[in-house]
Amino acid sequence: MGQHSSRRTRRRVITATCAVAAVTAAAATWAVIARQEAPAPLARTAAHLPAAAPKLSPQTPAIPQTSAVTPTPEPTPTQSPTSTPTSEPEAKAEPKAAPKTTAKPKPKRKAAKVISSGSCGASFYDEPQMTASGERFNPDAMTAAHKSLPLGSRVRVINPSSGRAVTVRINDRGPYIGGRCLDLSRAAFAAIGDTGAGVMRVRYEVLAR
Repeated sequence: MGQHSSRRTRRRVITATCAVAAVTAAAATWAVIARQEAPAPLARTAAHLPAAAPKLSPQTPAIPQTSAVTPTPEPTPTQSPTSTPTSEPEAKAEPKAAPKTTAKPKPKRKAAKVISSGSCGASFYDEPQMTASGERFNPDAMTAAHKSLPLGSRVRVINPSSGRAVTVRINDRGPYIGGRCLDLSRAAFAAIGDTGAGVMRVRYEVLAR
């Protein structure tokens, strides 16, 4: 009995040892197979994995990058041109013809009444001096000197040779030379004759005031 039991025990130990060895061998075989097949799927998987983010320095905080968004301009509404109503042109009033004004004839100047007339020699003078009327003589004024006519009298003096005439005002006395009755101012003498002659025959008319 003791021998049979020891034999059975040995068999059991041997059987267990063999089983353990078989399991260990199988595990080692599967480990080798797994190592040979593992790199290919890992390589494929690594290709699809995102790249690792760069390591940031602990002193520099990560600044989020913001992309500048350009605002899209809104379309400006275009105003449709409004049609301006065209007004019909107003009929222009024809200008009325200005009434014709008949120019009134100027009243004829009445001829001065002749009080007396005569003929004599006439000379001229142009020296500035005081006249008998108290005014200073002006050789360019239409004046004359007479021996007896009242001061202020108006006398028309006519050159019979040319027909030219001039009206003078008596404001002085003279001339005191025989054959002469009028001493004209230089301007009055030049109006009807040549001052180069110095003396000329004239006809005179004393006009009413």
